[in-house]
Amino acid sequence: MKNLLLIFLISLPLVASSQNFELNKEAQQELKKLEFLLGEWRGNGWMMNQSREKMPFDQTEKVTLKVGGTAILIEGQGEANGQNVHNALAIIRMGDEIGKYDFHSYLQSNQHGTYKSELIGDTFYWYPADNVRYVIKINEKGQWHEIGEANAGGTWYQFLEMTLDKVTD
Repeated sequence: MKNLLLIFLISLPLVASSQNFELNKEAQQELKKLEFLLGEWRGNGWMMNQSREKMPFDQTEKVTLKVGGTAILIEGQGEANGQNVHNALAIIRMGDEIGKYDFHSYLQSNQHGTYKSELIGDTFYWYPADNVRYVIKINEKGQWHEIGEANAGGTWYQFLEMTLDKVTD
């Protein structure tokens, strides 16, 4: 037992020193480009149901910088008729190329994945599938405006839209 404890105490500094505690400045700079998303947002929107009817909902998005500014955490909550219709968590981090990001999404249904996302001009896109995209930008009124679209036969069809007002920075 003494030998095991001695080995543990000797190896502890080696394990601790193998971790990198330096801030990744490049990742921090890339995430600064998405600062327009930061804050708490509230508003409403609609989504298409299976019958292609627009179903209204109320939405909040809470967006914060984490991990020394190298990751963005998004917490989304949607309700309709007193029921939860959307409960999601996303983490955005720097991707492998400038202007490209990894979008890690987690849903209440236990669906999750890491998806391609990118900033084109002042518009953020993320793609949960090859034929589906979400497009987020700040409109001329300073509101979060997001649409969801699906591509069928080369034409993009909208299935979601929401407009949110910023309530806190």
